[in-house]
Order: sequence, then structure tokens, then C-alpha cells
Amino acid sequence: MEETSNINELNQGKLPRHVGIIMDGNGRWARKHGKPRIFGHKNGVQSVREVSEAAAQAGIEFLTLYAFSTENWSRPPREVSALMGLLVETIHREMNTLNKNNIRLRAIGELDQLPPRTHKALLEGIEKTRDNNRMDLTLALNYSSRWELTECTRAIAREVQQLKIKPEDISESTISDYLATHFMPDPELLIRTSGEKRLSNFLLWQCAYTEFYFSDKMWPEFKKEDFNLAIKEYQNRERRFGKTSDQIL
Repeated sequence: MEETSNINELNQGKLPRHVGIIMDGNGRWARKHGKPRIFGHKNGVQSVREVSEAAAQAGIEFLTLYAFSTENWSRPPREVSALMGLLVETIHREMNTLNKNNIRLRAIGELDQLPPRTHKALLEGIEKTRDNNRMDLTLALNYSSRWELTECTRAIAREVQQLKIKPEDISESTISDYLATHFMPDPELLIRTSGEKRLSNFLLWQCAYTEFYFSDKMWPEFKKEDFNLAIKEYQNRERRFGKTSDQIL
């Protein structure tokens, strides 16, 4: 059983700049309550609100939520349609909360492949919060890391073909600059709910040195104190980046 934590217990000098979250377990949580899967997704919105506010209050600069993967299109059409509608509804409803908390909305993924109504609402939300600077809340929508790396490779290949980049000059930083996440640092912490322990095609390149935190709670059960507990655990870990403990002292 997980303990609880609050923001006052966090070490402000050891906060991760960027936290990623794989929000898993909405469907199972709904099934446990004898409800359809969309009931879980709707209740998961409250967790998004709580965790976003908790991250901003703690001083996190970047929060990235895995909201819809490219593989999720294979789910039942009724569920996909309901999810897209819920996204529109949520963006419209949460604008005041985002602006009140000075949070900027961003998105990564094949956004132009989203349904027109969803795409329009997303772009409106991004535009209405563009001047906020307390924290970037990035939604990974119609996103997969393999798609991202494929697009990155194509873009660099075109630059090489046009003689803008020499092959021998391609470095790790070059690749990072061409990724969808080029505007933010790699995540220091990745949280996944529901007890599953895999990356599910999320930020594969960026998570090379990321600390993982797995919670047995389903996403609709994951609240502000759970997020703070994950941050607290991260702060208690030793990050060596290939060095020995003695070298980092």
C-alpha cells in the first residue's frame, strides 16, 4: 500500500524539470465499477486536473501526458469517438483552469490526423494559453515514439540530401533537435499507473536516463498526493549517468 505525500515534503532543490506520465487503467477502473470504459476516461479527467495543478504548484516546468497513442485507433470505434469528443469537451472546460494556473498547453504527435473538431479545439487551446509560462502541459496525441523517430530520420535525411547537414556532423543533439519534443528537456521522471511496467512506445529516445515510477493505482485513482509521492521517491534516488556513486559525491 502506497503512503501519501504533500508538496511541503518535497526538496525544491532536487525537482525534475520534466515529468512524463503514461495514464493507464481508465478502462479497468470503469470495469471494476461495472461501467463502460468511457466512464473511466471521464473520471480520469479529474486526475489530469489534479496532477497538472500539483505539478505547477511543485515547480515542475514540463509535464507530458500520454493521452492517445497511434495504436489506440485500433480500439472499438465507439470508444475512440467518445475519447475524441471528451478531449474537445475537456479542452473547452479547462481553459480557465489552465490560464488561472499560468499553464501553457502544447501537443505532440500526428495532430493533423485527428478528427477536424478535435484538431480545431486543440489548436484553439494552444493559442489561448500560448503566453502562459509557469509550466508547459504537453499532450501526446496520436503519438508513438517509433513514428517520431521515423519522422526525425526522414527530416535529417532531407537535410543531408539538400547539403544542409554533413552525415559526419550528425550527433545525438542533432537527433534531439529534430524530435517532436525539441522544445523541452528529456524527462527525468516517468510515471506509469495501473501496475503495468512498460514504455508502450512513449518517448523511447528521451527516456535513456529517465527514472521510472510505477503505481498500482488506476489513473482515475491517481491524485495530487500520489504525484507528490512519486516526486519524493525520485528525489531519494541516486542518478549516476554511468558513473560510480563515489564520482557523483
